[in-house]
Amino acid sequence: MTAALTQIVRVPDDVLFRELQGEAVILSLSRSTYYGLDAVGTRIWQLCEAHGLLQAVFDAMQREFDAPGEMLEADLLTFVDDLLTRGLLAIQ
Repeated sequence: MTAALTQIVRVPDDVLFRELQGEAVILSLSRSTYYGLDAVGTRIWQLCEAHGLLQAVFDAMQREFDAPGEMLEADLLTFVDDLLTRGLLAIQ
């Protein structure tokens, strides 16, 4: 699956998120798997939950992170693709 900035993502009902000291774990109850996030991944997850629309997530990332836009977009879409493949995010 390939994500695009025009898509809206949502957290499936069977996925839980827990944060502790800037890092987080995402748990899929239906797949009995977990996925660890570092501080940057945690922030992207939070932005996805808050905004849904990947363009809005990207815009927020541009304001928060000091990195070239092309790199931010590529990192965002790669991260979202990984979560989509693992069933931790879904396209709305």
